[in-house]
Amino acid sequence: MITRMTKYSFVLLSEHTPDFLNKLQDLGMVDINRYEKAVDQHSRDLSDRLLHINQAITKLGVVAKEKKDKTTKPYQGDGASLLKEANELFSKRESLKTTIFTLSEQMKAAEPWGPFALQDVEKIRDLGFVIHAYSQPARRFDTEWEKQYPLYVLERTDKQINFIVLEVPGEPYQFPLNEAVFPAIPCNVLKDEIFEKETALQQCNDRLDILSGHIPLLKSYANELSSKLDLYLAGVSAKKEVEDHIDLLTGFAPTENSEELEAFLEKESLYYLSTPAEGSDNPPVKLKNSWFASLFEPIGNMYMLPVYDELDLTPYFPPFYMLFFGFCLGDMGYGLLLILAGLLGRFFLPKMKGYLNLVVFLGIGSVIMAALPGGFFGMKIADLFPSVTKNQNFLFQFNDMQMFWFAILFGLFQIVFARILTGIDSIKRKGWQHGMAPLGWAILIVWATIAYASTMVENLSLPKPVSTTMLVVSISLIVLFSKPEGPVYKRLGKGLWSMYDITGIFGDMLSYIRLFGLGTSGGILGMVVNTLAMSVMSLPYVGWLLGTALLLFGHALVLGLSALGAFVHPMRLTFVEFYKNAGFTGGGREYKPLRVKE
Repeated sequence: MITRMTKYSFVLLSEHTPDFLNKLQDLGMVDINRYEKAVDQHSRDLSDRLLHINQAITKLGVVAKEKKDKTTKPYQGDGASLLKEANELFSKRESLKTTIFTLSEQMKAAEPWGPFALQDVEKIRDLGFVIHAYSQPARRFDTEWEKQYPLYVLERTDKQINFIVLEVPGEPYQFPLNEAVFPAIPCNVLKDEIFEKETALQQCNDRLDILSGHIPLLKSYANELSSKLDLYLAGVSAKKEVEDHIDLLTGFAPTENSEELEAFLEKESLYYLSTPAEGSDNPPVKLKNSWFASLFEPIGNMYMLPVYDELDLTPYFPPFYMLFFGFCLGDMGYGLLLILAGLLGRFFLPKMKGYLNLVVFLGIGSVIMAALPGGFFGMKIADLFPSVTKNQNFLFQFNDMQMFWFAILFGLFQIVFARILTGIDSIKRKGWQHGMAPLGWAILIVWATIAYASTMVENLSLPKPVSTTMLVVSISLIVLFSKPEGPVYKRLGKGLWSMYDITGIFGDMLSYIRLFGLGTSGGILGMVVNTLAMSVMSLPYVGWLLGTALLLFGHALVLGLSALGAFVHPMRLTFVEFYKNAGFTGGGREYKPLRVKE
């Protein structure tokens, strides 16, 4: 549900605004209307600094993961100095890497010529000789050249000979080979330079290893700057009146905190006005749901928040999402692994307790839904334990066709639930006429479902008076109340046009087939892993070892792939099919009170 908000308007002298905002920030209760982006040079500077801090935190996080020594060494300095040093080191590291790469490429080209002294080359050139360089395969090298020309071999191998020939000043020069490029810097000098740069790079990395142990200091500095930016944007957002001497501020606070906030305002002797927030005020949205529903709020927030005056669907989609996830995962064994991982993770990762609780419930949903076909690590419970099917005809016995129709019926149930939900909500918020069309659609979908099912199962046939009544009532509600405003003739036209929505509902119904498809594909992949493992186990001596490794790796891979699909596709069904049929608008802004960030 959406927490009720109270709108506050504050009137105060401009010179008192900074002090008042500081106190509100300490109170941490009021969402002041403020700019969301930088508006001047000062706010841009703060935003840029925050961006640089976040980039440094990300880079240092990578360094922290890669370093071998996990001990934290002391650092003398504050967040600003840490940021400056980290940025300088990262810049220096990239420069050194580029230089080392360039020198290494030069080294590759210079190595075939062997080591030599640059001073000797300069002396030769000072004497007026011109150096010509050549590279020739050893089998083609003519030893007569050494007698005919001033030739000096610099590097000789079994395959290649690199040499130079000196051109004597004033004498004609001609040599029967194409010249090669003579290195400007010898390989021995390049080797020393590379060693020097690599030493500097290692020192740089060692220092970054130390800094990576102080990421919390950078985060604290980021929170400090973020609080300053938030406070500044709130101040510059104030509306100026009376030649900029008076500031008008508008904010919102949860109605449940009104007494505490108003006691603070009375203590400050501040003039203010308070009224219940309305949708036209565009108040911020703060969700307040049960413990179970709040676990699924991160999923809902991936789409968007509801606007202030509409129904929050967070309490209604979790049971569907949990079971849809289980339908897509399609294996009780994988569900049990998720439950175990969630329960154990709560002890080792207490900060992620909420997400791990969500994993537990998704695992429970997997066990429940996979109990229908009875899949267990790519096998069938009915095959492993035939006795479990003797006394009942429901669990562990659904075949593929039954799961196919169950997916469609489950989807139709969610669509009907969404229509009833929006109908009841519309009656409460707008009046009884606005809720009639959604209820009419719910009745029509139920009638059409039963009518189709009765063609295959005669016992499902409705009595003709009941069937006729449902059809007439549903169509009448849709035609007459799809657009309840205006005269009857306009209602009829718009109502008849709205009947076209039946094609959309048919498309929504077909979307739920993905539940069956994903669940079946996961079960087939698990079965393939088992088959491959069993064939490997038949090998002598190492068969059991290789087969066990294949089982562990294969099922881990299938679990990862299936869990990814089981997470994404129910989300799509929730945000597209369920939200659409529930009349969800969305676009609300998150409640962000002015507070000191920790």
